[in-house]
Amino acid sequence: MLTIFDQQAALPTAGDDRPHAVVVGSGIGGLAAAIRLGARGYRVTVMEQLLYPGGRAGVLSRDGFTFDRGPTIVTAPFLFDELWQLCGKRLADTIDLRPMNPFYRIRFDDGDEIACSADDDAMQREVMRVAPDDFAGYRRFLVKAREICRVGFEQLGDTPFSSPLDMLRIAPDLIRLEGYRSVYGLVSKYVRSPKLRVMLSFHPLLIGGNPFRAPAIYCLIPDLERRWGVHYPMGGVGRLVEGMVDLIEGQGGRVRYGADVATILVKDGRVFGVALKDGEHVPACVVVSNADTATTFGSLLGEQEAGKWPRRRLRRARYSMGLYVWYFGTRRRFDQVGHHTILLGPRYRELLDDIFESKKLTDDFSIYLHRPSATDPSVAPPGCDAFYALSPVPNLDGGIDWEVEGERRRQAMVRRLSETLMPGLETEIVTSSFVTPIHFRDTLRSERGAGFSFEPVLTQSAWFRPHNRSETIEGLYLVGAGTHPGAGLPGVLSSAKILDKVVPHASALAA
Repeated sequence: MLTIFDQQAALPTAGDDRPHAVVVGSGIGGLAAAIRLGARGYRVTVMEQLLYPGGRAGVLSRDGFTFDRGPTIVTAPFLFDELWQLCGKRLADTIDLRPMNPFYRIRFDDGDEIACSADDDAMQREVMRVAPDDFAGYRRFLVKAREICRVGFEQLGDTPFSSPLDMLRIAPDLIRLEGYRSVYGLVSKYVRSPKLRVMLSFHPLLIGGNPFRAPAIYCLIPDLERRWGVHYPMGGVGRLVEGMVDLIEGQGGRVRYGADVATILVKDGRVFGVALKDGEHVPACVVVSNADTATTFGSLLGEQEAGKWPRRRLRRARYSMGLYVWYFGTRRRFDQVGHHTILLGPRYRELLDDIFESKKLTDDFSIYLHRPSATDPSVAPPGCDAFYALSPVPNLDGGIDWEVEGERRRQAMVRRLSETLMPGLETEIVTSSFVTPIHFRDTLRSERGAGFSFEPVLTQSAWFRPHNRSETIEGLYLVGAGTHPGAGLPGVLSSAKILDKVVPHASALAA
């Protein structure tokens, strides 16, 4: 039962007697949480410190070009379908999702390329061309990845891990699926070709993990791609963000911009709202934090309320790598470049060691190159191309002077792209902007400037990750990259789906 104070918190607006829930942050996970709470009878207010929605999935508009700031692909699109269905709508009526074929091209340092897709015949030709002796092992790996995806994603992706017993229940499956191995270690059991090992193991980087440390459960990602495809929403991922905001408003909810939450208010072991930095107190009976999880425990909650994640534990935690992202537009089109290209440097394991372990910036690097205008001409002026070039870099524990190294890295990217995929690039750039881990720390409030919150290692996964429901504060919940199941669009959408299992229906609070 609610106290009188809680009931007042639940009813802050005349004419709307639904219990009030506040979501801190309008990233994809926060927006999905708001929609699910709205569907469960809450009146929802999303507090966003920035002046635009989306968090890492925001949009940069510049000189007639439109750039997605963060996520660029959609896998497991049914997770978005569910949100629209909860509001009595169809995703397809709002968003035009285009399947990518191939998903992406991996370009190795020797110039060889592998086009990755769900087409079995095409992939057989690629594998037979690169390493014919590995074809049988490649097929066995796909079978293994399918089983890992069935358990790791379909069964456990939206299952809360609230007690050690939850971990014990899945232990037999983890052992059977060889989850104690690293992703690279499991892949190497099936194929010998260095190129195939890269092709099948790089995926943890998409969620902030090192393939040589991330547990083999993340081998589910290749199967996720094969099962449900890789898609691009016309207009960019920002269109999905806009659509989700529309859904929230259609439910009677609200997204407030420039609303910078200073504190999650707690009294007698339960939340009763949030305090903004301008001094405003917003009462609520449920608070869902989509802020960076380390920031939630280290800043938005007091030391006593942090529970099992006090500041000393946050200092010892392992954080994901940082990201350097360069957004640029060209005065002409580069039609030889596909929609998604992974341009690898000369080193793989050694480079990842430098990024994750030594935390040093090296002269060699790899690039994920996104060219949305290959599919969607609306994101660039006529005859032009829009690009997004992302390179994994050390997080801020590396002590790198990004005021100096930011522009140096941009120039190095220009040279690398000019020498490989885009001859003459130097003279064709008409707009340019980049962000470094400093942006992730100062603008997105991400601890250590990490691109994906906590690094997905075995001791920071499932039950060992911060839980979706607070163990110490009633009414407080977590969604987003830093909680279970982790980063990436499927991960943060699944974290919001978990709320259906751990947050009481609003009718229980209004009674």
